[in-house]
Amino acid sequence: MLYGRKCEEDSIGELLAASAQGCPGVLILRGDAGIGKSALLDYAETAAQCRTLRVTGIESEAELPYAALQVLLRPVLGTLTHLPRQQADALLSALGLGETTSGDRFLVGLATLSLLTELSAEEPLLCLIDDAHWLDQESADALLFAVRRLHSEPVSLIFAARDEGRSFFAPGVAELRLPGLDREAARALADSGGALAPAVRDQIVAESGGNPLALLELTRMLTPEQRAGAFTPFTYSLGIAEPPSDRVLSGFRERIRVLSPETRICLLVAALEDTGQVTPVARALATLGVDLADFAPAEQAGLVHVTTTGIVFRHPLVRTATRLASDVGQRMAAHSALAETVDDDRRAWHLAAIAVTPDAAIADELERAAVRARRRGGQIAVCSAYARAAELSPDPAAAVRRWAAAASAALDAGISGRAAELVQRAATGTVRAEAAVAAELSRVRAALAFDAGRPLDAARLLHEGVVALDGSARDDVTRMTMLGWAAIYTWSSRPHPDQIELARQTERLTPALPGPLGAVHALTQDIRLLLEGDRLAVNIAPYGLGRLEDAPFDLHVLAAYLSFARGDVTGMIRDATRSVDVCRSAGRIGRMPQAMMMLAIAELVSGRHRAARATALEARLLAGDIGQPYWKHYLSGVAAWMYAVAGDEKQCHALAAEAQAEGGAWMTGHAWATWALVALDTGLGRYQQVLARLDKAATGPARHGFVWRYAYPDYVEAAVRTGDPHRADPMLARFANWARATGNPWSLAVLQRCYALLTDGDAADLYEQALSLHEHGDQPFEQARTELLYGEWLRRHNRRADARAQLVSALSTFDQLGAAPWADRAAAELRATGVSSAGQTRSSDPLAALTPQELQVIRLAATGATNREIGTRLFLSARTVAYHLYKAFPKLGVSSRAELARYVDLDGPAGDGGDYRHLTDAPA
Repeated sequence: MLYGRKCEEDSIGELLAASAQGCPGVLILRGDAGIGKSALLDYAETAAQCRTLRVTGIESEAELPYAALQVLLRPVLGTLTHLPRQQADALLSALGLGETTSGDRFLVGLATLSLLTELSAEEPLLCLIDDAHWLDQESADALLFAVRRLHSEPVSLIFAARDEGRSFFAPGVAELRLPGLDREAARALADSGGALAPAVRDQIVAESGGNPLALLELTRMLTPEQRAGAFTPFTYSLGIAEPPSDRVLSGFRERIRVLSPETRICLLVAALEDTGQVTPVARALATLGVDLADFAPAEQAGLVHVTTTGIVFRHPLVRTATRLASDVGQRMAAHSALAETVDDDRRAWHLAAIAVTPDAAIADELERAAVRARRRGGQIAVCSAYARAAELSPDPAAAVRRWAAAASAALDAGISGRAAELVQRAATGTVRAEAAVAAELSRVRAALAFDAGRPLDAARLLHEGVVALDGSARDDVTRMTMLGWAAIYTWSSRPHPDQIELARQTERLTPALPGPLGAVHALTQDIRLLLEGDRLAVNIAPYGLGRLEDAPFDLHVLAAYLSFARGDVTGMIRDATRSVDVCRSAGRIGRMPQAMMMLAIAELVSGRHRAARATALEARLLAGDIGQPYWKHYLSGVAAWMYAVAGDEKQCHALAAEAQAEGGAWMTGHAWATWALVALDTGLGRYQQVLARLDKAATGPARHGFVWRYAYPDYVEAAVRTGDPHRADPMLARFANWARATGNPWSLAVLQRCYALLTDGDAADLYEQALSLHEHGDQPFEQARTELLYGEWLRRHNRRADARAQLVSALSTFDQLGAAPWADRAAAELRATGVSSAGQTRSSDPLAALTPQELQVIRLAATGATNREIGTRLFLSARTVAYHLYKAFPKLGVSSRAELARYVDLDGPAGDGGDYRHLTDAPA
């Protein structure tokens, strides 16, 4: 029976009832230790008429990747045979139960989602996660990944977490904060163990602060005389400002101290083993001369419950109290015994727990544990293992190398504060770091400086790291990667007196190597020229930097930047997608916002607007969650552009304002916010504002951004529309120089469109040439803009039938992309050609009625992919895929998957990446 928790019981009942009807539910119970979270989980388990899985987070396992997930899913792992082989293998590998493979953290999350939905197909499923604040990060991520993707499955998850200590955050998940019991409920609970004298009961209620565990444990400590009101000293302190949980902890310690030495050893070994499994505890106890039977007094005292299937402590505080009640010798003996009975990772940590002096063998074991954790995608575990290995390294050089590895893992995990601490530890040593280690430390320091709003300091730190390298060819990839990022960091800064000289220094340090790496030197040149004010120069060499398969992650992201600078849409999609995949497989959550930002831009410039908006918004939320303001502001600007093209002024202005509020020394968010507002004004026909914004940007803090290369055509169109075409001459010259230098078919097509807009004569040939080039490109939005302008020109020249063909095509594309203002313009032009049913023309495209998620599902289903295959691609459960198909079929007017064949090319053909400069000439 629960006292004073009627509201909480009702909330849990509503969640379980909704789950039984096929509506997933998630709830976090949050409150102090002993406040009743575990009791409410017990209530949920009893009230649920369904299958239940349960796990409790353990403090000492918080650094072991997927430790909690293994305990939660252990009873149902037989169901893995129903999952796609790739998912099952990834999950088994992550749980340490299968062949070790390169861990894909997102694939593990998808496998968790699939397993939960498979289980719920037979009956509703309830997962109870106690002490969620002690979950290892990898388990927490996998469960939250599943939580965010539950859609129509009868699955419920209830987490219980404390605020103090390590926190558990799940943005967007409903929380129920548990207060202390009211006075009446507290009195009733205090009396539940036997009647108390009123004065004693009132004193207990006051001391407990309404904390249920404190009420129960404090009354349990009373002697019969004290319960009756006799004035004798209590076994706890009264009338002091001490949290109830601390008083309960003291009470548990006193109850443990009166047990026999053998029973205390049993409790200590179980507290340190953590998994709750009987076998390793029994083996360790045997080496210490005791056995499971010695648990009996602890069971009789209500501290622990032992069965053949597991060992369960009455409350997590009992486990903590057990450790506090032991001395260092007892703990060392217990850890030593456990080290002989557990697997490699736990063995390494048990040995590390008893090491009081540097020990090379234990440090080596921890490093091997770090390597295994990296294969499973557990960057936080990698960081912890390397850090402890560094502490135990007798060799100073090995210690510095391990500190550097720990700092790098912390950076990849998105815990920059910890990364800064570890870098400082590496710097305190007296030994000089090896060249590669010194370079890596410089890279981490540079990333931290950049995230802290000091991009120019970041560039200087990368220069120091490059100078530290020995100059051998084996370091070329590292050197060029660091110099490429030094250039990007310098470029991303707002104007500063040191900026140009830093760009020149980067270029001087960058050798002009043959082959793909030569593109880095071209990039440093291009950035230096941009910063010097040369808007006509283009020095991005067309080397295939992104084709270096074994290159480090940072080089792949750099390749995506290069592709954007060159307008290579196909290359950018390839490089950005690979960067995101690498982040997912390696668990690099800290690098995910950056990689997803590049993917969102790649999707944007390739005309995949709905996908781009979803990617940008997801990455923006992630950047906010892990405290990366630079990437959040950058992504806000990118998302603002997507809302601008969709015609959503409110969202566009809100996101643009957020991007422009980045402050500090960065300019990229400001640049994208400005272009977003330009795109909004262009779509709505506010051409004077377009000219004013871009003129201001040309002399503003973001004047050297790459993004303006994509915005120049907007300026040309605005100048023509306002009757001042020659105003666009400087912008046109810059765009023409860039388009011809890079040779991309889509940019050359847009160049011909600009020439067509500016010509006073017959523009048909220029428009036709532009459309011919568009066929080789991969930019449906720009192609539709060309069709719209061509259709307008044809209508004005009384070629209405030809105009209709162009306008219908443009309208269809705009509708499919969700570009409402542009679709409205195309529809208005169609009506002007005499088509009175322009509205019907628009509605004939059923894709406009689909949500972005439905569109993605339909596109993949049209290729013949199964629900499981679609789910794997989109990180959804097969059941959710089926739900989206069920919702989308009526909108499309189809009744079977076979009828989806007509939608197989929803995104349009990819460009072939050829060089089309020979097809274009400037008009005389």
